[in-house]
Order: sequence, then C-alpha cells, then structure tokens
Amino acid sequence: MSRIGKQPVAIPAGVTVTANGLEVSVKGKLGELKRTFHDGITVEVKDGNVVVTRRDDTREMKSLHGLTRALIQNMVIGVSSGYHKELIIEGTGFKAALSGKVLSLTLGFASPKTYKIPDGITITVEKDVTIKVDGIDKELVGEAAARIRDYYPAEPYKGKGIRYSDEKIRRKVGKKVA
Repeated sequence: MSRIGKQPVAIPAGVTVTANGLEVSVKGKLGELKRTFHDGITVEVKDGNVVVTRRDDTREMKSLHGLTRALIQNMVIGVSSGYHKELIIEGTGFKAALSGKVLSLTLGFASPKTYKIPDGITITVEKDVTIKVDGIDKELVGEAAARIRDYYPAEPYKGKGIRYSDEKIRRKVGKKVA
C-alpha cells in the first residue's frame, strides 16, 4: 500500500471538503479549488479527515493513490494559508516593474521581457529587485515563478540573473591569466 496514500489528510478549522464522485472541492478563507481525479480512486470525508482509497493494486493505481492524496493536501493547505515564492533579481540595471496584470523585466536585452500574470496569481514587486508570487494553487504559483525565472536564470560566474530567494548559486572561477 502507498505510504503517502494511506495517510489521511487532516481538515483544519475553516476549511470544507466535499467529494462528489470524481470531483473534489475544497473551500477555505482564501478561496475555492476544484479538481477531478481518476475513476479508480475513491475520496471520502470521514471524521474531519479526507481518506483516499484505490480500486485495485495495479501499478497505475498505486502511483495514482499517493498522487491523489498529495494533491488534496496541497489544495487544503492552499485555501487555508496559501503558497508563495520569492524571486530575487541580481545584476547592474536589472529590475522589474508591475503595470496592471503585466510584469515587465529589464534584464539587459534590447527590449524588456513581459510576463502576463495569470488569473489566481498575485505578484508584487519590492525595491525593483524582489518579486513575490502568491496564490492558492501550488501548481500555478510554481509554474509562474519558474516562467519568470526562465527569462534569465542566474549564471555561475557573476551571479547575474533571476534566482529563488532560497536558491544557492554555485559560483565558478573565471579565466586565470598566466
């Protein structure tokens, strides 16, 4: 049996989980998330916990069992406390600016790179070099942060570029003159 899948997901105060057949809906103080799961997986709400069971012991069902439980836990955490990622821009003249639903990044290219902010995501820019990505959907927050970082990932020689706040850039030594 899946070690992750067999653990129940605790439902915190202020969060309601409803399971209608294949669709699971989680509602909390920050919003509501819905997701449809595979038909071989059964989701039940019992005694303030969400219990995930599988139809049989095939390889596919075993893998979907743990995945479904993890996705439901991410939904519960998202609607109760939310998710956030922080990006830091390093480099001379590198900066970010926010105008409406568009993030503009000046990264040393001929023209600034723009990123259209998707629905469900909130982006704030502090001191032109710190970008905070917030939302209730873990997948969406991670995807938005990764796409922004992908415009100019931090390079190992000078450390210029966009990096996560908890990311350590392994620095390399440059050319040595004989």
